[in-house]
Amino acid sequence: MHEDKLTVTSPTIMWIQALDLLLDKMKNSGFDFSNVAALSGSGQQHGSVYWKRGAQKVLKNLQPDKALHQQLQGQFSVENSPIWMDSSTAEQCKQLEKKLGGPQRVANLTGSRAYERFTGNQIAKIFQTNKTAYENTERISLVSSFAASLFFGDYAPIDHSDGSGMNLMDINTLDWCDEALDASAPALKEKLGNLAPAFDKVGHISAYYVDRYGFPPDCMVVTFTGDNPGSLAGMRLQEGDVAISLGTSDTLSLWLTDPKPALEGHIFANPVSGDAYMALLCFKNGSLTRENIRNTSADGSWENFEKALKSTPKGNHGNIGIYFDVQEITPPAVGVHRFNSTGEKVASFPKEVEVRALIEGQFMAKRVHAENLGYTIGSDARILATGGASANQAILQVIADVFNTPVYILTSTVNSACLGCAYRAKHGLFGGSTTPFQEVVAMAPPYKLAVKPSPDADKIYTPLTARYKELEESISQ
Repeated sequence: MHEDKLTVTSPTIMWIQALDLLLDKMKNSGFDFSNVAALSGSGQQHGSVYWKRGAQKVLKNLQPDKALHQQLQGQFSVENSPIWMDSSTAEQCKQLEKKLGGPQRVANLTGSRAYERFTGNQIAKIFQTNKTAYENTERISLVSSFAASLFFGDYAPIDHSDGSGMNLMDINTLDWCDEALDASAPALKEKLGNLAPAFDKVGHISAYYVDRYGFPPDCMVVTFTGDNPGSLAGMRLQEGDVAISLGTSDTLSLWLTDPKPALEGHIFANPVSGDAYMALLCFKNGSLTRENIRNTSADGSWENFEKALKSTPKGNHGNIGIYFDVQEITPPAVGVHRFNSTGEKVASFPKEVEVRALIEGQFMAKRVHAENLGYTIGSDARILATGGASANQAILQVIADVFNTPVYILTSTVNSACLGCAYRAKHGLFGGSTTPFQEVVAMAPPYKLAVKPSPDADKIYTPLTARYKELEESISQ
């Protein structure tokens, strides 16, 4: 965290040293690298790496008797990489939206309106504030393509999925958006290199890893991607699926074929299918808000919370609650708002009504914003639930009822981004463009059905969700 409290970076060389440590630990523990047929990986989205002129030659000629970080020290024109927490590019975001015709047009082109952490705006800031560093940059990588480059021994392409989080890629053509490039910095396309599907083969692993660790020479490096697309692969989403992670912040990932970019949320290229998309929504008021209501309305007991939820009817007699204890992301609003069945604002609810109002409100919000991005409830749709609250059967029942969709739980997936990249490595090895991803993961452990929607769920929640949407929009305005 820098002095302005807005700029947040990580030392690029730290990531390389971490890879040295990891591989050395694996070697010392007896891991047999000769069995590795292919590898891929994920990197935190929106981070960026700036290779200085001449770095490619060093990368191509790594010496196996030296650690990576010893050889790559000093090979970066910007030594501290901007990361996803950075919020110092508000001015560059305004400039991009002005040049491209407004925030909605930026979203239509690139999948998201201009965001401060997105790479294009970070590049624009570096160009405007440190032209010498920008001009001395030979290649700009995302964290994911940077990691792939380390294994490949040459610059690896940015993949379509992670590239979608830059405000620079046209999500319609899956190629660089020239308007966005020109608005960000000069000669940017040559510094970014090519784009590629997330299931493409980059090439064989660098001889450095063959000699130093014993990888087979024909080990294939498959394109790396961002952590969120990696998670979609790890959770094995299919068309019509929704993945809901219930944590401090709740996140929602969608598989889409007909996306509708909006001013909230993000549309990314799908990491396992060349003709599909994924959407990502983040809701800041997640588990901490649920804990607050548990403390005030259920005596601090999850057991009492669940009893209260079960004791109230679906639809909560028309009472709706919107609970934004802190400034929400989707939508950008704040405050606690309660409405009775006639739409009048009220100061409080009975405790058991409060509990159900919270849970129904949280998941009606998720349905509203998913539908805003193009999601439709289909006959084969599934909700895949993870995170702490996914252990609460009563909460899962509300999710199933609000979405009118069965809910499954993922008992075997812990590090979903990492697992997803192992799946993608296999996908790429077996021919990602010709082999469906679902064939590659067909032998993975099955999901466990947790709850089914109630027979009357659609009749209750479709009109109630429409009411919720109107109320939330009025609050946002």
